[in-house]
Amino acid sequence: MNLALLALAIGAFGIGTTEFVIVGLLPDIATDLAVTIPTAGLLISGYALSVVIGAPLMTLAGSRLPRKTMLVGLMSVFILGNVLCALAGNYPLLMAGRAVTALCHGAFFGIGSVVAANLVAPAKRASAIALMFTGLTIANVLGVPMGTALGQHFGWRSTFWAVAGIGVLGVIGLIILVPKQPAESGSIRGELAVFRRPQVWLALVMTTLGFAGVFASFTYIAPMMTGVAGFSSGSVTWLLIVFGAGLCLGNVIGGKAADRNLMPSLYVILSLLAAVLLLFVWTAHSRPLSVLTILLFGAAGFATVPALQMRVMDKAVGAPALASAANIAGFNLGNAIGAWLGGLAIDAGLGYTAPNWVGAGLALAGLAVAVFSGALDRRSRVVATGPPGRVVLPVE
Repeated sequence: MNLALLALAIGAFGIGTTEFVIVGLLPDIATDLAVTIPTAGLLISGYALSVVIGAPLMTLAGSRLPRKTMLVGLMSVFILGNVLCALAGNYPLLMAGRAVTALCHGAFFGIGSVVAANLVAPAKRASAIALMFTGLTIANVLGVPMGTALGQHFGWRSTFWAVAGIGVLGVIGLIILVPKQPAESGSIRGELAVFRRPQVWLALVMTTLGFAGVFASFTYIAPMMTGVAGFSSGSVTWLLIVFGAGLCLGNVIGGKAADRNLMPSLYVILSLLAAVLLLFVWTAHSRPLSVLTILLFGAAGFATVPALQMRVMDKAVGAPALASAANIAGFNLGNAIGAWLGGLAIDAGLGYTAPNWVGAGLALAGLAVAVFSGALDRRSRVVATGPPGRVVLPVE
């Protein structure tokens, strides 16, 4: 493994852990800071909103800096945010610390994706991005359960101190292992110009819809498994580990598939995601089948990530870091939309399996956008080459 990719993965592990570990610590935080569970839950929504806002803004703010310098700076902000969370004496300060931490999230993954892709041969770019995102998947398998256990035994603040320590390791790794890469070329206006390209927006919509499909179901997996499959509440932790194992598997497979053939792999993966979610409507009633479906769900859900990142970078020539960061914002926007729509289905009295129908519909909508985007690619190639037997002269 390229050691520079390992350094990026360490940073991704820390960010992934701090994003999701809050779920397991909500009761402790709510009790300690004298707020309700729903109010404490806004710490998750606030983080996601800060990612959506911070991803493009932080990327633009550091666009004149060398990429390595920017990554080190972002991880330093990450450390600061977690220290603020650990020291927070009340709920508003904790929310502020979460917001500061989230500011670096999208920009780190956006710029990190570009750096990772530039570290390897062109034929392995998606796999390199997948290796960086391995840190995020391992965070779900190990970081979140371990961080939750640490916080429950030594107080929730200890978790944020530990994650800040991971950030320090990430900074050291970035400084020592990641080679220098130049800053983005061109002006800020030129970078923003990539958003005039329809294919960039189509890639962002694909990402948002695809991950909305994932989170429409995943957000409510605990009540689905306890209320429908009949698992005990104590079983949810290991079920989430099964889901995390699926994430790791899908991340690797998705990266290799995207390297071979980007758009066809997206068609297949989004189709599989929709199929697995539809299957989940019925398998959720069986314990053994629900465990297998959760593994497949995690694999199909995260197999999309390397391909979606590569797609937006390919269509954003001239400003790949900004578009890549915007795509990370798209993932988080999808998280929020999916959770909201899944919740509406439950509130409508359709039951805890209803979010799977919603997720499948969103995944199919993402597939439709992908097919349309691929058709535009084929049409542009025909226009560029002209019909058979005809030479198309360039327009001066």
